[in-house]
Amino acid sequence: MIKPGPRSASPVDLHVGTRIRMRRQLMNMSQEKLGTSLGVTFQQVQKYERGTNRVGASRLWDISKILDVPISFFYDGLDNNFEYVQAAEGDQMPIIYDFINSSDGVALAKAISKIKSKAVRRQILELARSLADTDDEDEG
Repeated sequence: MIKPGPRSASPVDLHVGTRIRMRRQLMNMSQEKLGTSLGVTFQQVQKYERGTNRVGASRLWDISKILDVPISFFYDGLDNNFEYVQAAEGDQMPIIYDFINSSDGVALAKAISKIKSKAVRRQILELARSLADTDDEDEG
């Protein structure tokens, strides 16, 4: 594992911050509201989410209670070497990680999770696959 410099965020800090951001967004909570609940500014929440500032143990405990997740949630997806866990179908985790942490990814996940019909969700998946195939053909 490459050791980050003293001023750069560690992979763990980045991962934890990204998981905080993802959960906050899934709950439709603003940075300001989370900050107020923690007794910090929204700028401090931004720094936590970017991995710029490390989240201390007691602060992470408070965040887990506010966001209604166990502490382990913030570490899900990391292996013992502080690297992304490999997905079963090859190295897909960075793609999934980047997507779900984008604002579009969170919005799409929220919207699709509200669709009750498994058949409709499957149709959306097939549509996305066909659009991805079309994009690949356009580039070639």
